[in-house]
Amino acid sequence: MTRPSTHIFRLLKWGRTLARHGALRGIERDANTPPPVRRLMRVARFGTMQPKEPDYAGAFRAIGPAAIKLGQTLATRPDLVGEEAAHNLLSLQDSLPPVPFAQIREQIERSFERPLEELFSHVDEEPVGAASIAQVHKAVTTEGRDVAIKVLRPGIREKFAEDIATYEWAAAHLEALGGEAKRLRPRLTIANFKRWTNQELDLRREAASASELAEAMRGVAGYHIPDIDWDRTNGRVMTIEWIDGVKISNREALVAAGQDLPDLAQRLVLAFLTQAIAGGFFHADMHQGNLFVKADGTIVAIDFGIMGRIDLRARQWLAEILYGLITGNYKRVAEIHFEAQYVPSYHDVGEFATALRAVGEPMRGKPVSELSVGQMLDGLFAITRDFDMQTQPHLLLLQKTMVMVEGIATQLDPSINMWETSAPYVRSWIRDELGPEAAIADKLRTDAQTLLRIPDLVRRIEDRFPAKGGAPEQQPLGDVELIWDRRERQGRGWGGYVVAMLAGGLLVYGGTVLGWLG
Repeated sequence: MTRPSTHIFRLLKWGRTLARHGALRGIERDANTPPPVRRLMRVARFGTMQPKEPDYAGAFRAIGPAAIKLGQTLATRPDLVGEEAAHNLLSLQDSLPPVPFAQIREQIERSFERPLEELFSHVDEEPVGAASIAQVHKAVTTEGRDVAIKVLRPGIREKFAEDIATYEWAAAHLEALGGEAKRLRPRLTIANFKRWTNQELDLRREAASASELAEAMRGVAGYHIPDIDWDRTNGRVMTIEWIDGVKISNREALVAAGQDLPDLAQRLVLAFLTQAIAGGFFHADMHQGNLFVKADGTIVAIDFGIMGRIDLRARQWLAEILYGLITGNYKRVAEIHFEAQYVPSYHDVGEFATALRAVGEPMRGKPVSELSVGQMLDGLFAITRDFDMQTQPHLLLLQKTMVMVEGIATQLDPSINMWETSAPYVRSWIRDELGPEAAIADKLRTDAQTLLRIPDLVRRIEDRFPAKGGAPEQQPLGDVELIWDRRERQGRGWGGYVVAMLAGGLLVYGGTVLGWLG
């Protein structure tokens, strides 16, 4: 178990890097920042020379791989880090210098316990991509198939585990301070970040996600998921079909190839809606580097490390919310927020509907070139504080992906209107899923399943609750011992932590001085 002094030392070192990039200024000035956090930031930035314009993306990139991933997650949380920081973090690219091929070869051979030549007849030593978690090489299998090999960076799992432990520790202390910090649920943000990164760090999970998404999208024309080579895939190595195509971000190449860009934009939006609303399982990292277009116009997605999942009830709420915003039915949108318990019941539905109208009306009927879905979602985040709406992680991941899809669609077709493109699909899905026939069929199916579960339910109740009675508790987040609790339990003062803070400060300050002298 990591000592608190180690966590403080890391936080000060990271804070020093953030300060040098001017990335602490906005948080320190925010009235909602708890005083203890503000004091720690003052220590971290002491003696630094800060730029006029903060560079949040540069700061997270300088801290390291786990911070890059965390920064991309925080880009979806303008309510937590502020609009300016969230916008800047959207530019954070997940790229690092490549690992030497000798280490990649060793990683492949050790994970399969076989020489590389028994698996592949050729592997390009120069990677086609190098990110914070893994890098990719083009190869040819011994059967002659062109493939891409994704290999984890050596030691990356251990490095992420160390950094995430400190994120968890810091988030627990921040949330324990109460107030706005508690409403924003930073512990839950880190818990979800941990779950996503753990999935990315097990390439078998990514391969399984690609396989599941391919199965769900099989009936969607013009959208393809590459095939997985399961014989050459394990937890540290994933082998997948090689794709020859043009990056969807290369507009000039797409035009030269004769592609219909407005059609591509519309198909991309509908593919996302099919995944998110119809399937409830969506590719949540749909940035421009992960989408290609084949010569026949087929859109191909790659990199399935981050996937979103939404259950049926939440999808029904989401579809009604989207359609209500499209049609201007703000009263229904407000009612759904209360039905879903996103907004506490002590607030007034009518007042919330009025707040929604203030966000939605200025944007309806206008092209994306003027106003966008992303801007509307930012506006929705802005009113959540007034109505004590707690963070909903599945909606945040969806919002992040929707903003990505909107950005790509707009680049392909600047005149596209996301509302008009989405409305027919959402309307049709609502009719099929929430119409009278669907409601009757769903009730019959649910009641029958409930009756069949009763005997097993009774047995589990008897096992869980002995004669003394009691009630089941919600599964809690992992326990994190707070500094002040530890001090009271052990009867110790703050000396050790002060020493850690001073040592961390001296270390990073000394590094800064040496940098100036050099």
